[in-house]
Amino acid sequence: MIRLKELRVKRHISQVKLAMDLNMNQNSISRYETGEREADHKALIAFADYFDVSVDYLLGRTDNPNTAR
Repeated sequence: MIRLKELRVKRHISQVKLAMDLNMNQNSISRYETGEREADHKALIAFADYFDVSVDYLLGRTDNPNTAR
């Protein structure tokens, strides 16, 4: 999930802060960002809600952050 890191860095949020805000583990955030681990649907929805973007945008299915494909 390459766009997760892009969104996080763009908004000046650390992995630790994101993990704390979403009640997740920082190590999981790191693994999602590197592609070492795939986010389940619950995590995808949490990230989309947190960054106010669509799940399709997070997954790279669209370049429009606000609408589904």
